[in-house]
Amino acid sequence: MGTNCKTICWAIAAIVGLLAYLLMRPGLAIFWALVLAVVIAAVVGYALLTLVCKDSEASAPASSGAPQSEDAVSAPAAAPAPVAAPSAGAAMAAEPEQAGADETDAEAEVEAEAAETPAADAPANTGAVTPAEPAADPVPASAEPAAPVAAEGEGVKPKGLDAPRDSGADDLKRIKGVGPKLEVMLNEMGYYHFDQIAAWSADEVAWVDQNLKGFKGRVSRDSWVDQASKLATGEETEFSKRVDKGDVY
Repeated sequence: MGTNCKTICWAIAAIVGLLAYLLMRPGLAIFWALVLAVVIAAVVGYALLTLVCKDSEASAPASSGAPQSEDAVSAPAAAPAPVAAPSAGAAMAAEPEQAGADETDAEAEVEAEAAETPAADAPANTGAVTPAEPAADPVPASAEPAAPVAAEGEGVKPKGLDAPRDSGADDLKRIKGVGPKLEVMLNEMGYYHFDQIAAWSADEVAWVDQNLKGFKGRVSRDSWVDQASKLATGEETEFSKRVDKGDVY
């Protein structure tokens, strides 16, 4: 009865230790889970031997049980030591392998991150270079007279004509910024010729800018005075050439 009781107790303790290992493994390293499982199995086995087998042996005849019961109880209690030693050794052997595997995985992750870092930084570097792209074509500096700057306030109305000269009105649409509607508006205000517009002062430009209904600021914005100065002397502009070819109107 005593031998069977010990065997059963240690079998139960081994099962409890295995279950404890399986439950702790997801949250602990193999080594620590195995050590704790062995400790739990030893404690459970000792408790079962103490509580169950001792009572069983105490009920046996005094001749065979009294001296031997204490030895029988104490001997199994020391028995787990040999079992735990190999288990701990196996766990210690397995731990370096697991640590090596973890280090390998960590190195692989670091290398992967290092490989991805340049690709992630590439758009940022490209964006930093973007401002260096050439801006819109600058207006070439030339000896052309500067356009009169529109003065603040209403300005002064330029002198106009009641009708175009005998030679006929100039085609004001050859000035960039003057379309068919603006040409009619300018004619109604008494301006038919390039030399009229070329002679406007800054105050006069300001007045016209303020009185072009729906087109305020067009005179100074498109430099009408500069363009009219060229056209009045017979010169051509890039825009006037396009108008003459019929590419605009």
